[in-house]
Amino acid sequence: MDQYLFSGLKVIDCATVIAAPAAAMILADFGANVIKIEQPGEGDMLRILSEVSTTPTADSAWFWQLDGHNKRSIALDLKCEEGQDVLKRLVRGCDVFITNHPYPVREALGLCYEDIRTLNPGVIYASLTAYGEQGPERDRKGFDQLAYWARSGLMELMREPDTVPAQGLPGMGDHPTGVALYAGIVTALLKRERTGEGAKVHTSLLANGLWSASGIAQGALAGGDMQAYREINRVNPAMGRVYRTRDDRWLQFNMVRNEELLSLALVALEATHLLVDERFTTLEDMWTHRQALGDELQAIISRKTSAEWMAEFAEHEVPVNLVANVEDTCTDAQILANAMAVPGGATGLPLIVKHPINVSSVPQAELKRAPELGEHGAEIAREFGYSD
Repeated sequence: MDQYLFSGLKVIDCATVIAAPAAAMILADFGANVIKIEQPGEGDMLRILSEVSTTPTADSAWFWQLDGHNKRSIALDLKCEEGQDVLKRLVRGCDVFITNHPYPVREALGLCYEDIRTLNPGVIYASLTAYGEQGPERDRKGFDQLAYWARSGLMELMREPDTVPAQGLPGMGDHPTGVALYAGIVTALLKRERTGEGAKVHTSLLANGLWSASGIAQGALAGGDMQAYREINRVNPAMGRVYRTRDDRWLQFNMVRNEELLSLALVALEATHLLVDERFTTLEDMWTHRQALGDELQAIISRKTSAEWMAEFAEHEVPVNLVANVEDTCTDAQILANAMAVPGGATGLPLIVKHPINVSSVPQAELKRAPELGEHGAEIAREFGYSD
């Protein structure tokens, strides 16, 4: 019996940067033999993303280790005939081919589904685009902050009224999109197991951004009054705001959703006097004067530190959240207990964030460091029939 679910599955990661390679990484974590195709000289740009000025500086190629681990690398110049010949031989022996090259590049290099299927009719061809497989923007280049965040409407929705839309984080849309591509690949593999047929799998950054925004976007598609939506949300309800504490941390009250919890929150805040304020005597009054109620609560919350308030809320069993700083994840007991981040092992990282897919009785492979550029070229070539 094979050690892992995808042991023996041969995957060609002919993609770059984050989203599509992340799907290949998940397959590798479940035991697939993933071969990373990289251009000679520079390799995948993912290798240097942790060095750019807009990401945290650390003494490691942590972004490359995050999404490149458990793979092997071969460097191929796909612009020359010899490089393409090697790739074709790899394609003939693979189960899954993953690419996110723009369509003009695929067409020039013979990497479209029709080309790959001709070489290997049973292949699962996984295509990741910025804006979709059809339409006027089919050939348009883009990455997650553009296609997932801005183009989908998320960027405009996720801001305070009258403020500038915020830029997205690196990989913010890529990683959930990678999970979607992985889900498509696994679905197609099940279909192939049952029918013997290969398939094309595809998703896009735009589709995943729209899916993330669908809790509001579907309302717009249903003919909802978006002008009224924006107007009513110019002022959040008092329990829908975040509040700054004395030590410049933030508290979130979104789970305080009924009168009982609201009463407990006001007791914890020593703010029951607000209930006799004529502006706030009923829930309707609290909604009408939500800005004033929120301002009163902010004045109270700013008097103590976040730790002091969280102790008060715990004592009164009020479900208030402390808004985490990302560096808190290094010691977050809940994250560590659930292996959302695990010891980096051979990657050289103290901890590494794991993808969110877990299946009972399906073990994941031991972490192996991400490869050096072309590190396994000769080894892979021999496996596919080349002599020394």
